[in-house]
Amino acid sequence: MSVDYSKLTAYFRKNYNQENSKNMCAYMKNKFDFIGLKSKKRRDLVRAYKKSNDYFSLEDLYKDSKEIWSLNEREFQYIYLDFLKKYKKKLTKDSIAVLEYLITNKSWWDTVDLIAAHLVAELFKKYPILIKKYHEKWQNSNNIWLQRSLILFQLKYKEDTDEALLFQIINENLGSKEFFINKAIGWALREYSKTNRDVVATFVNNTKLSNLSKREASKYL
Repeated sequence: MSVDYSKLTAYFRKNYNQENSKNMCAYMKNKFDFIGLKSKKRRDLVRAYKKSNDYFSLEDLYKDSKEIWSLNEREFQYIYLDFLKKYKKKLTKDSIAVLEYLITNKSWWDTVDLIAAHLVAELFKKYPILIKKYHEKWQNSNNIWLQRSLILFQLKYKEDTDEALLFQIINENLGSKEFFINKAIGWALREYSKTNRDVVATFVNNTKLSNLSKREASKYL
């Protein structure tokens, strides 16, 4: 059964919190409107909503991705991704088209990082054949959010990290003037340094990283 979106939006919007909304808008550089639901409150409301209403199936998430993503307040994108994360083990090769749409629309770090580190990560690990195709496509897209997703998708891989691929992607993005690219490079290296400190230290010392990337990468070195 399809989700009744008018009912869904009304349910969450009646919990509007003006002070929280104002603060959340400011924190996100006034790029999005907010109902004012902090994470715990939002997830509590989702649990309560699910008890008495139809909620997203994986088919709904595919079919209605553009409709859900177009909802005005940012919390609806968070709710959507919370549901999608629950289905991440069931993602198929075709899911990449949906994830690519989500990354390239209403783009900002709050959604992109979650998609990259949880959903793209799961999909690329399950279907390594997708990496070759989308590595080239995303890197050459001139879209910083697709490029950032490439840098970050192995963020939680730890011992499963393809070290050569990580360093290749970073090298492809060296010289970028984009804050979000250089920040991602440092973050990816910092996380991998928890698994392989010496290799990261050698890479950092021998690579012309931006000051931001180097500072972030060196936190545990």
